[in-house]
Amino acid sequence: MLDIKWIRENPQALVEALSKRPSYAEAAQSTVDELIARDEARRQHLTDLQSKQERRNAASKEIGNAMRDKDMALAERLKSEVNEIKAFIQNGEARERELDKALNDALAVLPNIPLDDVPEGADENDNVEVRRFGNELITQRQPRMGNKPKEHFEIGERLGQMDFERAAKLSGARFTVLKGGLARLDRALGQFMLDLHTTEHGYTEVQVPLLVKDEVLYGTGQLPKFEEDLFKSTTMVVDRLRSIEAEIIRVKRFLQEEREYAIRCEKEIPTYVPDPRATILTDINPVAMLEFANSRIKKFEAAVADLEIEKQRLLEVADGISSYRYLIPTAEVPLTNLVRQEITAHDKLPLRMTALTPCFRSEAGSAGRDTRGMLRQHQFYKVELVSITDQDSSLAEHERMTECAEAVLKKLELPFRTVALSTGDMGFGARKTYDIEVWLPGQNAYREISSCSVCGDFQARRMNARYKDRDGKGNLFVHTLNGSGTAVGRALIAVMENYQNEDGSVTIPEALRPYMGGLEKIEAK
Repeated sequence: MLDIKWIRENPQALVEALSKRPSYAEAAQSTVDELIARDEARRQHLTDLQSKQERRNAASKEIGNAMRDKDMALAERLKSEVNEIKAFIQNGEARERELDKALNDALAVLPNIPLDDVPEGADENDNVEVRRFGNELITQRQPRMGNKPKEHFEIGERLGQMDFERAAKLSGARFTVLKGGLARLDRALGQFMLDLHTTEHGYTEVQVPLLVKDEVLYGTGQLPKFEEDLFKSTTMVVDRLRSIEAEIIRVKRFLQEEREYAIRCEKEIPTYVPDPRATILTDINPVAMLEFANSRIKKFEAAVADLEIEKQRLLEVADGISSYRYLIPTAEVPLTNLVRQEITAHDKLPLRMTALTPCFRSEAGSAGRDTRGMLRQHQFYKVELVSITDQDSSLAEHERMTECAEAVLKKLELPFRTVALSTGDMGFGARKTYDIEVWLPGQNAYREISSCSVCGDFQARRMNARYKDRDGKGNLFVHTLNGSGTAVGRALIAVMENYQNEDGSVTIPEALRPYMGGLEKIEAK
């Protein structure tokens, strides 16, 4: 989240920053104008509230003086004024909450501000290559692959160890079943990456929950803007709670209508004159109708009471009415939020954490893209890197994190290139991002396997995560960074395609053989 004080003082700078992001460019000026207007409305309201509070305090003293002087008329006028001010303040506090929410909602969907050295562009075609590794490996391996290198799904299905049909039978599209050597290779890759980052790169391994609350996803920026990309989980208890809440509202509405009808009947009784020509069907007797209304009132009151008892019972079982949980799209979410609403001592920074977890993504907006194979899945494993730093060292930490991710591919001898993402391709919460793209000979293309971003204090403001400055006197927002170190499934794809042999087997990279019990090759059985 951006700092509203900075926006207030630098509105044109925000317009220019938004204009660099294509999806925000057209409405950049109007977006900033609306933000400033919301902020001014909130600040003016707070000024009015403060003024009224000061006048209430002064009037209260004046009442005492008037009472002491026995000027009862003045005292009564002042009391009336104070009562009006109290009502204004009470309503004003509710209005303050509305204005706060309106401003925060607008800030919550604003993207981060790109650093000055981020390439400006429309999309991935404007990304800038920074460096490349392993060109000679591509040339050396070509002869053993045959005339046309196969894609990973061709290799996996030929080995009989990668099954998409059965996965679809179990879970639908974009899932994979791995078996035998490929399942072990996938596991080996994750363990290798964790060992590398913890023993050589100084990261601490962390095991984190896979289900998190909505405020945690808000902290890292996935909510509210990207909810459609997430899988949401709940319980039958919570569903029942929400159903009861809706039923209570419905019955209370009927109860209120019946009470209003009873009041009308009571008013009609004194003037009611029976019509001798009326029948029992046509005579609207307010006395009888009042009795009927009162019986229905008792029925609705009893229903509300029963529903409230059931609601309370379920609340004791569930973790509140908002017990929705989201499956994590990346371990960045729980790892970064470990410092949420905390103040970290400066000498504890930087914090460097890593985790190997399943990740879950709906892949909304990806229809028709990478439909073959396991390149784009709803569920996949990834080793995540997260750093929490002070405000002075985050840029250097970004370079270091990217090198740690690159080291995985270097040790596996997988060719790759590192690119700086353009403003049109960079993520919502990032100030700068490097993508590492691994070479896939089956596709004859480089594909993303890691993305390393520095976010500045963007996430920290949403999480209220701070640290003590060096002298220990003030609290500053931390800077956060995250990166893939790397995606395990895509690393498996890269190993299969780069180490494929013409006979359909896959050679095991030397760095992984200790994790494979010394196995040197995966072959069909």
